[in-house]
Amino acid sequence: MAKYLLSPLRLAVGWGISPRLLGTIAVVMLTLLRLTIGWHFISEGIDKYQAGNWSAKPFFANASGPFAGHFRQLVWDYDGTMRLDVDQTELNWAYYRDQISDHYGFDEKQKAEAHNNYSMAAKQYEQVLELKANEIQEFQLGLGRIEELDGDAVASGVSSLSGQRESVRKELSQKIAPVFDQIDAIWENYETAQNKVATAEQQARHLAYPLVRPRLKMMDTSVIDSIVPYFDMLVGWCLLLGLFTPVAALAAAGFLGSVFLSQYPPVTGPTSSNYQLIECMACLVLAATGAGRFAGLDFFLHLIIRKFNGGDATTA
Repeated sequence: MAKYLLSPLRLAVGWGISPRLLGTIAVVMLTLLRLTIGWHFISEGIDKYQAGNWSAKPFFANASGPFAGHFRQLVWDYDGTMRLDVDQTELNWAYYRDQISDHYGFDEKQKAEAHNNYSMAAKQYEQVLELKANEIQEFQLGLGRIEELDGDAVASGVSSLSGQRESVRKELSQKIAPVFDQIDAIWENYETAQNKVATAEQQARHLAYPLVRPRLKMMDTSVIDSIVPYFDMLVGWCLLLGLFTPVAALAAAGFLGSVFLSQYPPVTGPTSSNYQLIECMACLVLAATGAGRFAGLDFFLHLIIRKFNGGDATTA
């Protein structure tokens, strides 16, 4: 009788016999949590991959909080250094013209057409720089002013001046955005035009040749954008299969934690980074409990490890 009377209390404080042991319900819940998070990562990775043009740029560019500066610098050419440099831009386009010619095996007529595409893109680019010269000059002067304020240790400690810097930075970004959008469109149109020079037979033999943005840093969106879809799918499959779960869960937690920090302090609403924080904590639980050993492939790996370490594989 006492057993049944104490059932509600036992349920309230935990159904397992000991808080150090996981009961059946806890194991089932951990397994479901692992499968749910795994499927979430897989679906996110597939969506990013299928989109083709997914980029973390908008997310990093709108970062807030004490780490905002670090995350903004992860945006490729965040300050326009590359895109506003005529020599570097046109040199990169000329190199791409020659590379895509070798990639498809263009004949002389196609090489001439590829050169015309290059000349047209360069002309459009120079026209944008000429028409938007005032906006570009204002942007560059504003960046210089912000760098001076960032380097002023005294100013950095004054909250009102810190807010002023953010306001100036946001205003500059909004004013220069249309200019960068036009330049980015020229890059994209140039890539499309050069690939269209190839005949149907050449396109059937070779994959489309991408116009890769020159690497400006060891890690920025030019690298991140190509890695994240595969990272999401890899982590998702590891969690779904229960394979190397602690490693996969810690990687997922680190990724989600960085997302939370990039939008700190979190705001309320559907775009709040609190959701990433919650899932980050759930991933840490999966890592700490070795949840892949429950209905996952880690169960078999765990048996092998215990066997070669001289332990009894049948014990917990």
